[in-house]
Amino acid sequence: MVDEAELVRKAVEARKLAYAPYSGFHVGAALLAKDGRIFTGCNVENASYGLTVCAERVALFKAVSEGAREFLALAVACGKGPCAPCGACRQVLYEFAPDLLVIMSDGEGKSWTTAKLFELLPHGFGLKDLDRHPFAGLY
Repeated sequence: MVDEAELVRKAVEARKLAYAPYSGFHVGAALLAKDGRIFTGCNVENASYGLTVCAERVALFKAVSEGAREFLALAVACGKGPCAPCGACRQVLYEFAPDLLVIMSDGEGKSWTTAKLFELLPHGFGLKDLDRHPFAGLY
């Protein structure tokens, strides 16, 4: 069972740590792993804009680096109204959890909406979808 309110609270807290001096758009994320652990992340901007990293990917990369590979839900907190993960984050998350519950909250956690990741990225793909993996035999 996913405690949406708890995930939203953790995303709101993570948002407070965002480093967003260029856009001023602070985002926090909380990712629930199947084993019950919650990994948080915030967006980290850079003067070289292309090197900026979104909160959702920070949370996912922290989780993967700690051994988590299966995920149930993600809460994202940002702005004055609920916002969805960007396309790049949707694709990266899809690799691990196409059926992920995505909870999209405002920056204060007062209102949110939900959707499944496959609804937000209807034609996403992962390793299993590739005809030939370039590193076949190495895994």
